[in-house]
Amino acid sequence: MDRVDTPDGIELADAIEVVRDQLMLATARGNGQDVRFEVGDIHMEFTVELRTEATTGAKVRAWVVDAGADGTRARTRTHRVAFTLTPKDTRTGGSVEVGNPDQGGTGRFGRGTTS
Repeated sequence: MDRVDTPDGIELADAIEVVRDQLMLATARGNGQDVRFEVGDIHMEFTVELRTEATTGAKVRAWVVDAGADGTRARTRTHRVAFTLTPKDTRTGGSVEVGNPDQGGTGRFGRGTTS
């Protein structure tokens, strides 16, 4: 995984990846526990700044910015982005459970289905 960090933010995709990684860690830590939790919808909201990279084939990226960032943000436009993620176990298609003895994987996250 190649995370792209700057002193004042991270890419939106990296922020979502961290949430996924933490969910997988919580699942692993809950293995063997008597109480399990079904993971419901995950509501996320970020302030993002859209930037174009000055490279060949310029790409637009969304950077999560800190609401308390210093005055350097004053001359840029930020946007609020809100969305809901519903975690699914890629093997069963069912919901994810924290404490599930059959730990899921992230191998198929972010990959479209092929026909």
